[in-house]
Amino acid sequence: MLDVAVIEEPAAAEASLDPIRSRILAALAEPGSAAMLAVRLGLPRQKVNYHLKELERHGLVELAEERRKGNVTERVYRATAASYVISPSALAAVSPDPSRAPDQLSARWLLALGARLVQEVGMLVTGAARAKQRVASFGIDAEVRFASAADRRAFADELARAVAGLVGRYHDESAPGGRRNRVIVGLHQIPERQLAGGTHEHEPAAEQEEKKP
Repeated sequence: MLDVAVIEEPAAAEASLDPIRSRILAALAEPGSAAMLAVRLGLPRQKVNYHLKELERHGLVELAEERRKGNVTERVYRATAASYVISPSALAAVSPDPSRAPDQLSARWLLALGARLVQEVGMLVTGAARAKQRVASFGIDAEVRFASAADRRAFADELARAVAGLVGRYHDESAPGGRRNRVIVGLHQIPERQLAGGTHEHEPAAEQEEKKP
């Protein structure tokens, strides 16, 4: 089972978004038969069996084993991945294009960059899985709490200069056999979390200051 699988086909994306099928996918983190799933999910076995066949047809579940029980053969399935990501390529005609309106201060442009990241890395992961190879990649995930909006702007400026310097130092347009890599660095406020009792964690004062006209 893969840790993450990328769904690129529109039909597979549609199948995964069906509420019953998404419940089946979650339940099949552990292998199970239609009869076992029917009990777990409180659904008729025939309905579960129908949805299993559809999920199998789109490569979202696979046959793990067949067990013989008297005159009956029980088919045991498992999900092909622990979690799934739907690539923007599934909505190719309306997927965001970062080159359309580049703006470093636009959250929507950052979202378009993220969508392209999912699409491109998804293609690499899918191709590497078929070839039984690993994808050369690198990621950094960090959190930073700014004392003021000015500090946030200074951080962004310094980060931009640092990345530009590294790209200028290592980029070689004429290198024989060189491979192009994309560097994406994003900075965004972490969405506030809902606390017990329905209250929300307050936003940092620096972020509130930035929202003022």
